[in-house]
Amino acid sequence: MAFLIKDLSLLAYANGFNLWHYTTADTAATVDTAGYFNLASSMVRVGDIIIANVETGGTMKAGLFFVSSNAGGVVDVNDLTQIGSADTD
Repeated sequence: MAFLIKDLSLLAYANGFNLWHYTTADTAATVDTAGYFNLASSMVRVGDIIIANVETGGTMKAGLFFVSSNAGGVVDVNDLTQIGSADTD
């Protein structure tokens, strides 16, 4: 699957920082591939954080992606920092 701009929502912005939410059936590894967010290159900035729900068609994961670069229309995010990776109860 590919990036769908309709699934990216701006949650908050302040002082040149944006907090986004994105949801997709894609894996975290697919989403953190350089170029995945290129269609949003005019909106996202280096330093922005994207809260994401990934793998929504299976065993969903949630986490944070950090926008590490955005140059020449090519956006790259760091690997997913997963939230709630274990449930021991």
